[in-house]
Amino acid sequence: MSHILVNVAWPYANGPRHIGHVAGFGVPSDVYARYERMKGNDVLMVSGTDEHGTPILVEAEKEGVTAQELANRYNRVIAKDLCDLGLSYDLFTRTTTGNHEHVVQELFKQCLKNGYIYKGTQKVAISPSTGRTLPDRYIEGECPICHTEGARGDQCDACGNELDPDELINPVSKINGETPRFEETEHFFLDLPALAEANLAWLNTREGWRTNVINFSKGLFKEVKPRAITRDIDWGIPVPVAGWIDNPNKKLYVWFDAVIGYLSASIEWARRKGDPEAWRAWWNDPKTPGYYFMGKDNITFHSQIWPSEMLAYNGQGSKGGETGELGPLNLPEQVVASEFMTMEGKKFSSSRGIVIYVKDILSRYPVDAVRYYISIAGPESSDSDFTWAEFVRHNNEELASSWGNLVNRVANLIAKNFGQIPALDEDSMTDEDRALLTETRGAFDSVGGFIENHHQKGALLEAMRVVGDINKYISAEEPWKIKDDDKRLATVLHVAAQAVSDANHLLAPFLPHSAQKVWEALGGKGTFSPLPRLEEVEDLDKPGFHYPIITGDYVMGETVHPWESEPIEVGAPVAKPTPIFAKIPKEAVEEELARFDEALAARRAAEAERLAAAKAELADSAGKSEGKAEDKSEE
Repeated sequence: MSHILVNVAWPYANGPRHIGHVAGFGVPSDVYARYERMKGNDVLMVSGTDEHGTPILVEAEKEGVTAQELANRYNRVIAKDLCDLGLSYDLFTRTTTGNHEHVVQELFKQCLKNGYIYKGTQKVAISPSTGRTLPDRYIEGECPICHTEGARGDQCDACGNELDPDELINPVSKINGETPRFEETEHFFLDLPALAEANLAWLNTREGWRTNVINFSKGLFKEVKPRAITRDIDWGIPVPVAGWIDNPNKKLYVWFDAVIGYLSASIEWARRKGDPEAWRAWWNDPKTPGYYFMGKDNITFHSQIWPSEMLAYNGQGSKGGETGELGPLNLPEQVVASEFMTMEGKKFSSSRGIVIYVKDILSRYPVDAVRYYISIAGPESSDSDFTWAEFVRHNNEELASSWGNLVNRVANLIAKNFGQIPALDEDSMTDEDRALLTETRGAFDSVGGFIENHHQKGALLEAMRVVGDINKYISAEEPWKIKDDDKRLATVLHVAAQAVSDANHLLAPFLPHSAQKVWEALGGKGTFSPLPRLEEVEDLDKPGFHYPIITGDYVMGETVHPWESEPIEVGAPVAKPTPIFAKIPKEAVEEELARFDEALAARRAAEAERLAAAKAELADSAGKSEGKAEDKSEE
């Protein structure tokens, strides 16, 4: 048994997550984790809500609540959505825990001690109307490199280059359209140039990465600059340095602390388990691989920033240094980044109203239908488009007609003719029987190989090809016509049931909810496909601070079944089945498109009204300032 670390990108707690988000980080990570558990490996899958940074403050101010209140609300919303989606976290937590603060400060102090963090000055964007620091992402303008409009103050999505907001041409605030002013303030910087050689040397050893990910990652080192890791903000983790620790307006910035969450969540998991050092098996053992799942807009933070922070902590950059008390930290084995998913040809955007929230789609459609569509048509290696027509087609033609109908037909024939799993009569077996079982058993290697190499679409296509061949076997053997040979009928239905059971194992990482139903339909008892659960807990270091976590029980032989053909139990009772997958009415496509258009119009109207009010307030404030200036000149 090997240890496998599955680190899942941290959803930002300024609103509910949409399908585009979970297509990148959610379902792919869960499929992989479930597969590795079925292989018998000891998986630790962690994440949580990312809750610091100026965007949280901006949204909280808009809603008239505190930043903590806003984070608390969306932490609960996001945790429930991801749990309902069946994501099998060992721990899904948050970045406002006392544990996370301690771990982040420990990394900061050791990196500072090793010389990879230093003090300097930087120009920051200030809102003229509020005097507050503007987040880099909330400033847009023309990219100074490729000259594309709409580049953000932290990165240009068109050319992929990192930016500082003062580099933008004609920068404006996305909040109210005003032009920010830039002021020089003191900050701490992560010395990325001093870590670049070691970081790039590590990248050059990586094998099996998606081509776009490794090429983009190496391209980040063509020109490397130090990055400020603090901000003039009152919401975040205190900077653990004398003269800074008690300063309410200087905090470690969100992008520095969020990636450390993988480590802090692992430590929290171990503490909650009652074995505070258990996390080290996944972080200090160089033989333990760590896989990081995310959308492609997060590659920078996982192939440059987080590895640089770990190298700095380990003392492995050009300045040398010592490893801190957490021990040498393993760099990622692989950064598994998906491309973008659009919606009906438009880029997902909550602020622009182009969105399908997880909670909304799960309230109207089966969860495994959503997981299946994300897996078969998601943005694994190229951008993909979510369309309601394709969502309905995949569900109806593949899940309901092919897989669901197969399970229902086999279970119904067994229930009608025997009422239990019939015995296999070796003497009545044909070459066709043996060929089918050889195929389904062999599919564990082929499907598993696809999943191990993060080609989940290929894995699902291969599993569904097997389903198709089982259907062909049933159609060819026509067991409903076997009237006078009970042994042959029993053999055909036993072979069919075994093949369906094998296919169910193959599909279980993708379809955990329905996999349990298929297992039970064929007489299986107990848990076949474990699901996560929400638990309300108290913070380990901040008494009175309560929040939900996602966790679960994933134990081989108890709640997890092996990645291999398991013999079905002869004599297990099989009752007349109920359909596991239902077809979605074709009318749903037009209903969803109409619902989307209506919601989009409402969101755009509300946003236009909000922006107009902000501009009016800005103009009114400017008018009053001019009036005061005139009054003073008259005096």
